[in-house]
Amino acid sequence: MASTITEFNTAVPFLSGSKVVQWELGMTYTYGTSGQSNFYQSDFSTQVESSWVTGLSSDFTPKAEGSWTRADLLTLIQPSTGLWDQVFASQVDSVIINPPSVPAPDNSYVIPDES
Repeated sequence: MASTITEFNTAVPFLSGSKVVQWELGMTYTYGTSGQSNFYQSDFSTQVESSWVTGLSSDFTPKAEGSWTRADLLTLIQPSTGLWDQVFASQVDSVIINPPSVPAPDNSYVIPDES
C-alpha cells in the first residue's frame, strides 16, 4: 500500500528593517509513485505573521534572517500541518482510493412510444 510523504520545501522570508516579520511556509504532500495510477500530489502553504505585523504577543518575534533554523520554521508551520494532513487524506481518498464512478452510456436505451 502506498504511503504519504511530506516535504517541507517552501520558506520565503518577508523582511522589514533587516528582520523577518513574516514567512510564507509550505509543504508538498505526495501519495503513491510518480507515473503510476495511484500517484497524487498537493502543495499547501501558509503566511505566518510576526507580532510586529499582528500586534499580538503570541506570534513570533522578528529576528534576523540568518538566525532562523529549520527547527524554528517547522515550529511555525506545525499548527497548519494537522489541517493539511486531514485535507490531503480526504483528497487521496476521493481521488485515488474511492474515486467517483464514471457514468457509462446505455446506447441500447429506446425512447418510449407516446401513450
